[in-house]
Amino acid sequence: MSGIGDGPEGVEKSHDFHHPYTPYDIQVTFMETVYQVLDEGKVGILESPTGTGKSLSLICGALTWLRDHKGKAFEEGLNWGQNDSNEPEWIIEQTRARKRREMLRQREDMEARLAKIRAKEKAQRERYLKGDETFKRRKTAAEKDEDDEEQFVLEDYDSDLEQSSHKKGIAGTGFSAATLELMGQLGMGTTVADDEEDEIEDEIKIFYCSRTHSQLTQFINELRRPRFPPAIRDEFTKGTEMEDLKHLTLGSRKNLCINLSVTKLNAFTAINERCSELQQSSTAKEHKCVFLPNKENQPLVNTFRDHALATIRDIEDMGSLGKEVGICPYYASRAAIKPAEVVTLPYPLLLQKSARDALGISLKGHVVIIDEAHNLMDAISGIHGVEVSLKQLKRARAQLGVYLQKFRNRLKGKNRVYIAQVVRVIDSLVGYLEGRLVQKEADGIVSEKELLAGKGVDQINLFKLIRYLSESKLARKVESYAIHTENEANTKTPNTKPQRSETTSAPVLHQISSLLSALTNPSKEGRLFFTKSPTAPENIALSYLLLDPSTSFSTIVSECRSVILAGGTMSPFAPYYTTLFPSLAPTQITTLSCGHVIPSSNLLAWTLSRGPSGKEFNFTFSNRGNNEMIDELGRALLNICTIVPDGVAVFFPSYAYLSTILSRWSSPASPSQPSILSRLEGKKSLFKESKDVSVETVLMDYAKAIDSGKGGLLLSVVGGKMSEGINFSDSLGRCVLIVGLPYPNINSAEWKAKIEYIESSTVERLSAQQELGLSREEILKRGKEAGREHYENSCMRAVNQSIGRAIRHKGDYAAIVMVDARFKGERVRGKLPGWIREGMVEGAGEKKFGELMSGLGAFFRGKRGG
Repeated sequence: MSGIGDGPEGVEKSHDFHHPYTPYDIQVTFMETVYQVLDEGKVGILESPTGTGKSLSLICGALTWLRDHKGKAFEEGLNWGQNDSNEPEWIIEQTRARKRREMLRQREDMEARLAKIRAKEKAQRERYLKGDETFKRRKTAAEKDEDDEEQFVLEDYDSDLEQSSHKKGIAGTGFSAATLELMGQLGMGTTVADDEEDEIEDEIKIFYCSRTHSQLTQFINELRRPRFPPAIRDEFTKGTEMEDLKHLTLGSRKNLCINLSVTKLNAFTAINERCSELQQSSTAKEHKCVFLPNKENQPLVNTFRDHALATIRDIEDMGSLGKEVGICPYYASRAAIKPAEVVTLPYPLLLQKSARDALGISLKGHVVIIDEAHNLMDAISGIHGVEVSLKQLKRARAQLGVYLQKFRNRLKGKNRVYIAQVVRVIDSLVGYLEGRLVQKEADGIVSEKELLAGKGVDQINLFKLIRYLSESKLARKVESYAIHTENEANTKTPNTKPQRSETTSAPVLHQISSLLSALTNPSKEGRLFFTKSPTAPENIALSYLLLDPSTSFSTIVSECRSVILAGGTMSPFAPYYTTLFPSLAPTQITTLSCGHVIPSSNLLAWTLSRGPSGKEFNFTFSNRGNNEMIDELGRALLNICTIVPDGVAVFFPSYAYLSTILSRWSSPASPSQPSILSRLEGKKSLFKESKDVSVETVLMDYAKAIDSGKGGLLLSVVGGKMSEGINFSDSLGRCVLIVGLPYPNINSAEWKAKIEYIESSTVERLSAQQELGLSREEILKRGKEAGREHYENSCMRAVNQSIGRAIRHKGDYAAIVMVDARFKGERVRGKLPGWIREGMVEGAGEKKFGELMSGLGAFFRGKRGG
C-alpha cells in the first residue's frame, strides 16, 4: 500500500538510508518524507501503523539526513568568506587545507577517544563475564539520623531577598524564580558551570521525545541496529567505513540519582528537594553529596561524558555508568548534550521551556521528533494541568495543624507569616468546595474571585506565596513530619499495621502551589473547574485545564529547524493544524498517512449498521438505554464469536455503558432461556477490563484461554487501559469490534469551555485576516464548525487508537467491525486511518448482517486454508 495524504506517494528511493533490512515500499516512502521534511526545514505529521517499522524508518531517514547535512555544512564552512577574498588562489587553497586538517583532527581526536573507551568497555565486559572483574564504587554520603526531628524544621526565610533573587536568579544561579520553581518540581538543580563545555560546539542534533522511559528504551534498542557512514570524510576515508552514533538519554533525579540517602525517599518531589538541600551552603560539609560535579572532579565529568557517548545506553545504563565513574549521572549527563547527535528524553523534559533551560538545552537550529504524538496535545495539557480534591485539602490542613503544634515556637518572622497565608488559602479552597457540595451541579467553571474570597485571601500576594512554597521546602517537611508522627504512633501501638516510612506521591502543598500558579495565568489560556465524582458526589475536586497548547508549543516550533510528529494513529490530522500550528501556513506542513505492510487480503474492515433481526445500531447517548438494541448487539456478538476463531476484543464507549450492557446481558430472557452473557461464555471464555484488576492479570488469563483452544472474548473500553499500548497481535485479536462512537460529554463544563475557546479563537483569527473578505456571519459559522470538528476529532482519535490494537506485523490478519450506523457516514469514515479506509468493504454500511457473517466466514476460511 502506498502513502496516502499530502505526503509523497510512490516515492522512489533516492538516498541510501542504511536500513538494516530490505525496507518495504511504505518504509522507503516514510524515510524519504522524513529526509525531505528535515532538508526543507518544515513540520511533518507522519502516520505509520504499528508493525510497519516506524521507529527504524524514523532513525534511518533522520540520521541519514543528519550525516549528509553535517557533511555539506563542513564543506561550506571551508569555503565561507573566501569567495570574496583578493588573496591568490594558492593562499586560499592553503588556508582551506589547514582548516580542513584542523577540523578533521578535532573529529579524529574525539573518535579515537571514544573508540578507546569502547575497546576498554568490551574488555571489561569480557572479564566480568569470566567472573574476575570488580567495579569500584564510591561510598554514599553520610545519612542524617531519620529520627532527628531537626530535619523537619524550616530554615529562616527572608522575603526581603526575594526581589534581588528574582532578578539575578536564586543563589547566583542565573535562573529566574519561575524557572527555579519548575526545576524544583522536575528535579532540575543547578551546578557549577563547566568551562570546558563552553568550548564544545553545539552540533546540530536530533531530540527524540516519547511519553515514557520504556518507550524510549524500545527506541534506543532500535538505534543499535543501523550503521551510518561518517558525516565528514577525507581522501583516506574508505567509502564503506561506518561511524558509531553519539547518543545520550536524559532523565530526572528519580531515574538517575545514585546517592542512596536520597533515592530511598522514593517520592519524586522528596528526592528533588533533598538533593537541593545537600547542595546548599548551609548544609554541613560531611552531609553534602559527594557525587555532585564541581571544578575539582571535572575530569570525572569528562570521563562520564565520553563513556556516555561511546556506546548507546538506556536510562539504567546511565545510572550504572555514574556509579562506576563515581559522578552524579543526572548532572554529569549535561556535559554530553552538545557533542551528541541524538538525545532521547521524555515529554516533560522537552515540552516545558523552564525544564529545557534547567538542563541547558537549546533547540535553536536543531531537530525535534516527537513519537506517539497522538498523545501530544493531551500531554501538554496534562503537564500544565493540576487537580486537588477536597479530601486532599483537608488532609493538608490537618498536617499543617500537627506541624504548627509541634514547631510553632521555632518558626520565626516570614515563616510564620507565610504559613498563616497557606492556612488561609487552604481554608478558602475548602470553604468553596464545601459550598459546591450542597448544590446540584456535577461540575462547573470556577471564578477565581469566588474561589479566593474567604479568609482575606484576596489580600495575599500569590506570586510571593508561590515562591515561598517553592523555596522553603514546606511541603516536604510538613508531609514528612506527618508520616514520621504516624510511624511513631504505630510503633507505640501493638498489633497496628505499620505505615510506609516515606510517601510515594507529591505532597498536597505542591499541588496547591501549582494550582495557585495556574491562577496567575491568563484566563484565555486555561480555566479552573470543580468536578464531582458521578459515583460519589462527596468526592469533589478543583482542576485547572490548559485550553491552548499552542502557546507553550510555539516556542519549540519557532526555535527548531524542523519538527516531526509521528505515530501509529495520527488521523485525523486537522487538530494538529488548528491546535498546535495555528500560525503556520499549510505549505510549511507535510502530512503522510502510510498504508500497512500487510497485504490487502489480511484485513477485513466492515461498518455494521444493523443486527441479525434488522434492528439499527445507533449508540447515541440518548439511545444507549435502548434494551432492544442492547439485546440485538448481544445476538450479533454471539454470531460473530461462532465464526471468528481465537480472540475477539470489543471496545465500548465508556465503563458506565459496559456495566449497563453487562447488567442487561446477565438477565435471562425467560426462565427457560439462558442469558446472553451465559451463552457468550459458552462460546468463548469471557473477560472484561476493570479499573480494579491489573491489565497484566486480565491479559494473561485471556491469552491462556486462547491457547487452551476455547478462545477468548475481551470486553474493554475506548480510551481505557486496553486501548493504548497493548498489542492484540495474532490470535489475541482476530476480530476487533468498536461499539458506538465515544463522544465525550458535550454538556460537561470542561467540554463547554473547550468548544467555546475553539470557536472564539477561530473567530478572532479569521476576523484579523481581512484579506479573506469574510462576512461576520460566515466567520461565526466557521467558528461553530471548528468547535464541532474539534469535538468529533477527539472522538475519532480514541477510536483509531483502539482499532490500531489489532494488526501488529506483516503476517498478522484480523477483521475490524465498527458497530454503529453513524460509521457509514463520510464525515466519520474520512477521519479513519488511510489503511483502514483502504481495507473497508464497499457499501458495508448498507449491507445486511448475514452478509457480514458470510464475509467473516470466507475471510477466516481463507486464512486457515492458507
